[in-house]
Amino acid sequence: MSDLVERSGGDELFAQLQRALPQHWLSRGMHALARSRRRPVRDALIRTVLRAYPQIDMHEALQPDPFAYDSFNAFFTRQLRPGARSICDEPDTAVSPVDGSVSQLGRTDAGKLVQAKGMDYTCDALLADAASAARYVGGSFACLYLAPYDYHRIHMPLDGVLRATRYVPGHLFSVNASTARTVPQLFARNERVVCDFDTEHGPLCMVVVGALFVGSIETVFAGEINPPPGRGGQVRAIEAGVGRRFARGEELGRFNMGSTVIVLFGEPARFEPRIEPEHPVRMGQPLARFGT
Repeated sequence: MSDLVERSGGDELFAQLQRALPQHWLSRGMHALARSRRRPVRDALIRTVLRAYPQIDMHEALQPDPFAYDSFNAFFTRQLRPGARSICDEPDTAVSPVDGSVSQLGRTDAGKLVQAKGMDYTCDALLADAASAARYVGGSFACLYLAPYDYHRIHMPLDGVLRATRYVPGHLFSVNASTARTVPQLFARNERVVCDFDTEHGPLCMVVVGALFVGSIETVFAGEINPPPGRGGQVRAIEAGVGRRFARGEELGRFNMGSTVIVLFGEPARFEPRIEPEHPVRMGQPLARFGT
């Protein structure tokens, strides 16, 4: 009963508030603010985040002084120092692409992914491409949430060759647990960047989902992909990087503020026993294994 009250009360109120907000306007404002090089603006934002999230460990950063960065965005997407993360090199193993926590994971039976208890969405809706979605039916998925205090660069879970990239316009709802319990088709409704790869273990897809106040999604091969001019619009193919090879653990991209990465495997994968909803993950640790 308490879960029902929480969902119908606080969760629903939060969702209604987000529906009323000018989501894209607010995110454009954050995009500009986060890139300001005015010292008072930069320092105020950095101090606010450090106070709000004392778990941020600057000793892991290549530049450990938070006020040495030329903008809040540079601080937020800071690079790790060498050796701060160990990339698992075991064969037939996919690693976590991010630091964060597991929202949901499982099989994509009938092409469906679990969003929250009693709610799901389809590969077709998420990927905005029927041919791409067909590659992942009967495979596996993991939805990984990045909080504002997490390391915000995204890495490859497997060796792979980039097959296609798409920008998919959409809303910018928050992607936290409260919204996931309340807004149907959340990840298939939000703005996102979809990257399809071929690997020795079958198809791999990395879906980088935008969210409220996420000012941009950037890849190492195409630069900043969103927000596009005027934002919104149609699904757009990104030609840059097609055919490029990536190694397991190699950086793929980054985004500002907290959001979500959804990993899709075309082949069934066995997730590590400790990998379950609400479990924390670190970039480079074993996520799933293939084969017998």
